[in-house]
Order: sequence, then C-alpha cells, then structure tokens
Amino acid sequence: MIEFKNVRKAFGKRIVLDDLSIVIPPGKITFIIGKSGEGKSVTIKNLMGLMHPDRGEIIVDGEDITRLDEEQLRLYRRKFGMLFQNAALFDSMTVGENVIFPLREHTRQPLPAMLERVEQVLALVGLPGIQHKYPTELSTGEKKRVGLARALVTKPKFLLYDEPTTGMDPLVSEMIDGLIVQINRDVPGVSSIVISHDLKAALATAENIVMLYQGKVALAGSPEEFRKTKDPVVRQFFSGSVEGPMEFL
Repeated sequence: MIEFKNVRKAFGKRIVLDDLSIVIPPGKITFIIGKSGEGKSVTIKNLMGLMHPDRGEIIVDGEDITRLDEEQLRLYRRKFGMLFQNAALFDSMTVGENVIFPLREHTRQPLPAMLERVEQVLALVGLPGIQHKYPTELSTGEKKRVGLARALVTKPKFLLYDEPTTGMDPLVSEMIDGLIVQINRDVPGVSSIVISHDLKAALATAENIVMLYQGKVALAGSPEEFRKTKDPVVRQFFSGSVEGPMEFL
C-alpha cells in the first residue's frame, strides 16, 4: 500500500501539495486526476523520490521513503515501471534493444534470459515478434505498447502511467485504456497508478480515483462515488464548465 501523510511541497510561495493525505490501495488501478497545475506530477515525483517533500511522510510497503538516502532511493525506484506520455523510445535502437535496456542497466541476468523476458512482455502487450523493427516503423499506438513492454520488463510492483492517452485519437485511447485493465489483471501483484485528466477514461477504467484541487484531495473513491457526488468542485470539473467554485488561473 502507498500512503501520503500530510505531505507538503512548495516552490517559493506557491504551495503545490498542502498537507496532502491519500491512500493508494494495492493491486488496483488508481487514477490521480485534476486540472493542470494541481500537483499530479509533483505527487508522482515525490512518490518516486525524485523530489523531497518539505514535510510529511510517504509510506510505501510500510517504509517512509522520505528517510531514504540516495543509494536506498536508487534501489527503491526499481519497484516502479513507467510509461511516459510520448513513450520515450530511443529511435536509434530497435524495439528489442529498447525493451531490453532496463534489464541491461539494472540486472545481471544472462542474455538468453533477458531475450526471453523481452519476448514475454512484447507478447503481453500484443506485439510478438517485432524486436527487429525501429520506432519510426511503428504507429502511435504501437509505440505506446512498446513503451509499456519496457516498463514491464523488470517485473515492477508499481506501474506509473503519465497521461497515457493525451493526444491520442479515440480508438487508440480506448485501446490503451483496455491495455491498462488487461495488464493490471494479468500481471500478478502489480498496482497501476495513472496520472490523467481524461475523465471518460477514469470513470471507465479506474477502480479508485483521487481528484486533487488546491493541493488537497477534493474527493477520493470509486467511479460510482464520483458519478453520484454533489461536491460542487468535482461536479464542475466533470462537467467541464467554467461556471462554479473552481478557480482557473
């Protein structure tokens, strides 16, 4: 389980996380949503130890990671796999070389074992046998899936998705959403955390949703709780209206 306890993070006078307290349950798909500038990315960077909160605790598997030194954080980050917004593939490398890269960097497995693992994760995301291709030969959706295969290759405990459907057409977006559900179902022990402002995807895909507003949790709960809420800030965000209590900068 992941728990933020009264986490504060400010940049100068601007408070981004204001005594933020959230719980991310294990084995579930959790969406962290909110309009731009509400601290979604800062939350994830603090979770991965790439930023350090000004105060508060971040408990992961019973350990407060804010107390870890740099070497401990380096080992801790191996629990995470991340699908970046633009897939972030190396164009000069083949698909196989892209996917195997984390294994070469972080493990000492023999090459045959690494190659077998690459085959496994490419098959898992529905792209078997394309190791020889280059990213320039792939569609946008295929690049996303290769990026996900690379995130999975080290068998992470937590999968982070950074705006996975931003800029995607509706068909590709629906495919990515379905893949998130499939991976969370088919990979034992994995927990998925999705940073998104895609409301349709959150309601259709998430098992748990956390909405951030002004550095705090506006609402946390199931998609059904979000559909039924009468909270004016949450309702305004989901309606897409400029009329309401939510402030726009």
